[in-house]
Amino acid sequence: MTALHDFLAWLPSGLPAYIFLITVVVFFHELGHFMVARWCGVAVETFSIGFGPEIVGWNDKHGTRWKISWIPFGGYVKFLGDIGAASTPDHDLLEELPEDERTRAFPLKPLWQRAAIVAAGPFANFMLAIVIFTAMFMIFGQNYNEPVVDGVQPGSAAAAAGIRKGDIVRSVNGTAIHDFSEIKQIVTLSTGEALTIDLERAGKPISVKAVPKITTMKDPFGGENRMMALGITNDLRPGRISHVRFGPVDAVGAACEQTWLIVKSTFVYMWQMSTGYADTSQLRGPIGVASVSQKVASISFVALITLAALMSVSIGLINLFPIPLLDGGHLLYYGFEAVLGRPLGVRAQDVGFRLGLAAVLGLMVLVTWNDLVRLDLF
Repeated sequence: MTALHDFLAWLPSGLPAYIFLITVVVFFHELGHFMVARWCGVAVETFSIGFGPEIVGWNDKHGTRWKISWIPFGGYVKFLGDIGAASTPDHDLLEELPEDERTRAFPLKPLWQRAAIVAAGPFANFMLAIVIFTAMFMIFGQNYNEPVVDGVQPGSAAAAAGIRKGDIVRSVNGTAIHDFSEIKQIVTLSTGEALTIDLERAGKPISVKAVPKITTMKDPFGGENRMMALGITNDLRPGRISHVRFGPVDAVGAACEQTWLIVKSTFVYMWQMSTGYADTSQLRGPIGVASVSQKVASISFVALITLAALMSVSIGLINLFPIPLLDGGHLLYYGFEAVLGRPLGVRAQDVGFRLGLAAVLGLMVLVTWNDLVRLDLF
């Protein structure tokens, strides 16, 4: 009954927020594939937001079926010569195509064109994020919270290093600190090494070394995550907040930096998982994204747009992983084709796609389990 109550409470604002997020991120990803495919002369048969049966759709003058489908967990673009959404070549169809149609079939295009079409989806996701972040920096600027230590948790890494209340953090491992949140960014991406922390104490500079510890912490949405932490806190006080506005050039630079930080954080988190400094509990699936989208939307539409940018980077990056079935898997196959001078054999590609499907389904099971545990359904 509690789960049903939570679902009914989530539905009015959570469902529109989730559909908005998925639609924006997936649309631009598939639009990247679509635009480069059209530029390369490939016939696009279907452009779908979502999977499964069609809710609504229409045909454009080029014969592409644009549609919205019932299962809102992604989308796809189907090209002439593909069997389905995974861009697996339909060899029987390709043999029967007339000559004038063969020039428009995706699998028969030159290698560089196929690679460009596949890479365009993730690239579009990165560009969407940069555009959103640029707009946010130009319109709203950025607030900086002076990195003053207002509390040190007993037994923490900071306490062991001798950090005290009232210290001002000036740099961590040589990186200048302007905002307190920048400390967390560096610390959470560490993997057990000692960090050199330059402080200002009573107007005098001092330097200490601290080894962050794995700590269970609550995220802004009430969930618990295990991450590296120093054990220091900071209070938001009006006198410490400074506001910076960005011009167009600086905004683009800050947006690119923010996008790179998300990419870097993802790779570091993967390394932390492999070395035992993080676990898989932070991974979220569709249920988790749906839950977070409702909470973010309740803050503001601007916050939801920012979440869309973050998701766009994540989706673009995940799709570049060299797993058959994803864009990165196709690019991996094209790499083999470039080296061998011919495509991989049909059987080799089929085995790869099956392994890729198993990997993707396994990941979906893992993140769905995490989502259900976060919702206290197990």
